[in-house]
Amino acid sequence: MTTLVFIDGDQGTTGLQIRARLAGRTDIQLLSLPESERKQPERRAQALNDCDIALLCLPDEAAREAAGWVRNPAVRIIDASSAHRTDAAWTYGLPELCPGQAARIAGSRRISNPGCYPTGALALLRPLVDAGLLPASLPLNIHAVSGYSGRGRAGVDAHEQRAADAPAPPPFQVYGLGLAHKHVPEIQQHAGLRARPFFVPAYGAFRQGIVLTVPLHLRQLAPGTTVAALHAALQARYAATPRVQLLSLAEAAALDHLDPTALNSTDDLRLAVLANEAQGQVLLAAVFDNLGKGAAGAAVQNLDLLLRGA
Repeated sequence: MTTLVFIDGDQGTTGLQIRARLAGRTDIQLLSLPESERKQPERRAQALNDCDIALLCLPDEAAREAAGWVRNPAVRIIDASSAHRTDAAWTYGLPELCPGQAARIAGSRRISNPGCYPTGALALLRPLVDAGLLPASLPLNIHAVSGYSGRGRAGVDAHEQRAADAPAPPPFQVYGLGLAHKHVPEIQQHAGLRARPFFVPAYGAFRQGIVLTVPLHLRQLAPGTTVAALHAALQARYAATPRVQLLSLAEAAALDHLDPTALNSTDDLRLAVLANEAQGQVLLAAVFDNLGKGAAGAAVQNLDLLLRGA
């Protein structure tokens, strides 16, 4: 028997990516609404209750509303919005977050897909907090640059569909200047931080991809913490995790730049520990596709966990 999957919001950037990834699969059947019915609440509610797994690719408020329409207790939901990422009633959908998280996702009926930026930040920070190397009370600075598709359809249209007489978007723009980006509570909660991190996001004039970095001073970490110890903690966490690539310290030292597009069109996440040991400084770095491991790829990964039940 095939699993019936309904994507609510399948015409948005993430929804279209998920549809493309699921096309041709024989283990699932996609439930689709005709264009004339996609915005009709009663038809959407019916589809949400008729399917086996619902994928919500909607703005936050619309996702909360859609989740509330589900009355069928057998329906499992994966929400790609940020509406439920800090809700204790929902399972956080980052399988690599900590040991046992993939099994928790597989056994859950309500999964909140992680944000693109938090995926990189948490992959770097959570193992170090768990290992006692990174104090949970340490105020952190996180900087990230995403491709313009991170803005959704508006970002894609601004760069790819703008009128000939419309001004070109800037090649680089820092945003979230009110220091209240919606990903901050998600990062703080799931990294196990007591101090609110300082998060500075930006968009570049490239379609997709992310570079995220976290600078650290060794003197601010647990006594005796070394660059090798930081790398070893990440290595121990991801040794059996196929989607996460951790560069060796030698490979990281040989880098002269970080390319945000290096893993585009993949669902992989590449981590590196860069260091100036003489100065006691470390730069944690993550590179991944904001539409891959950062969005649609993560949703499909969680869908596959539900299908396998493991």
